[in-house]
Amino acid sequence: MKDSQAYKEKKTFFEKIITLYGRNVVVEILQDENIEIHKLHMANSNKPDGAIKNILLLAKKRGIEIIEHDKAALSRISKNAKQDQGVAIDILAKSYLHVDSLKRLESYRLIALDGIQNPQNLGMIIRSCAAGNVDGIILPKKNSAKISPLVVKASAGTLFKLPIYFCDKLEDALSQMQDASIYALSSHAKHTLYNVKEAKKTIYVLGNENEGVSPEVAKLCNDSIAIAMNRGVESLNVAVTASLIAFMKS
Repeated sequence: MKDSQAYKEKKTFFEKIITLYGRNVVVEILQDENIEIHKLHMANSNKPDGAIKNILLLAKKRGIEIIEHDKAALSRISKNAKQDQGVAIDILAKSYLHVDSLKRLESYRLIALDGIQNPQNLGMIIRSCAAGNVDGIILPKKNSAKISPLVVKASAGTLFKLPIYFCDKLEDALSQMQDASIYALSSHAKHTLYNVKEAKKTIYVLGNENEGVSPEVAKLCNDSIAIAMNRGVESLNVAVTASLIAFMKS
């Protein structure tokens, strides 16, 4: 029983770990003392000058564990050998939560992302939701942009200011949340965003940049809604759509 509990606690801990890479990104993270850091990974081939020297000084100042690896091992950690620049950092993101934790909430207003592929769009969506009237984002691990240095840059320092609820597949998560009112954004919908009467639990689903909400996810939604357009404009960028939802009065 104790072993089972220890395993669950360890699993929960490592689910909150997000690994980022690149020298400039690592410097920015090390300089932000509000971000909790688990470990710093360095390639043993790095020359200790310039940015690397600065990274080492910042890490030692904060008492962060530094682990050296050969370049191949570091590439497996960063998952991006071409852009990691010999450094990767593990962040303990307390706001990165499993979607099951939503079951404990009596009310929420969420944006769920279905197949968003562009890291800059993801970062801008996170920024708008953090600034606006949204309680969190549902971000699937499969068929979605990953949290990366590009996302961090586009979010402009807001990545850890709002809960991000992860799941494997969005349709599996939504199928367990049928007590919520779920709306798919679609340019072909008859009803508009401003006609929605929000329930205690409301989820807005934003789809892929080119194909929109997938058929599998659309089947789990209560209704589809559109944003009314003028002058023949067909659609908006998904990040702009997220902003409109985020700043609506609930």
